[in-house]
Amino acid sequence: MNKWIIAAVLATVAISAQAAETIRFASSATYPPFESLNSENQIAGYDIDLAKALCKQMQAECTFTNNAFDSLIPSLKFRRYDAVISGMDITAERSKQVDFTTPYYANSAIVIAHKGQFSSLDQLKGKRIGVENGTTHQKYLQEKFPGVISVPYDSYQNAILDLKNGRLDGVLGDTAVVNLWLKANPDLAGVGQHITDTSYFGTGLGIAVRKGNEALRDKLNAALVAIKADGTLAKINQQWFPK
Repeated sequence: MNKWIIAAVLATVAISAQAAETIRFASSATYPPFESLNSENQIAGYDIDLAKALCKQMQAECTFTNNAFDSLIPSLKFRRYDAVISGMDITAERSKQVDFTTPYYANSAIVIAHKGQFSSLDQLKGKRIGVENGTTHQKYLQEKFPGVISVPYDSYQNAILDLKNGRLDGVLGDTAVVNLWLKANPDLAGVGQHITDTSYFGTGLGIAVRKGNEALRDKLNAALVAIKADGTLAKINQQWFPK
């Protein structure tokens, strides 16, 4: 085998190795339509389709693993995964622990309760409000409404069940998700205005990577720009959040 053939083989191997780069994503599959387990016990949802589109743009493979929400950042920091995509709000506190991409989805939050029960958040003092453990929703209630009893859950599905069965007075969640809950549960309604406090919700949702992993963050950001430009992101938005 002459040196030109050897060089060609080595170049092919190098290209294949680059194309085979794998990005290990962690998600908490308890928050449809962002992510949940489908009938085949696979993680599916808006975030998953977005991540797959980004990986396609980057010519990388991607894998997805289900974890409890409050374990996502610790697992990322311990290098069990390369990135977290899980409807995660970009906040100053989280940004001290991880780096975020640019926002991929604008966000706000709202409390839901039984229709006619409450008209403002001020009426929730002493009431039991369900949140997913480790989320920005939990932190917001604890810091901004200390008189409210924040009840942590491992999934919002269980919180909604308890709300409907009278064991909770309300549930706080992201507006996009809450809108789906309201469609499925006409006996429930939003309480007060949407919450857009930028310290908790207003910055948007982002993909988290380990602190200092600028290479992966920049690749993801470049891929986000590309799928916005070619219309892929708009198609994913329309699929999961039809207007």
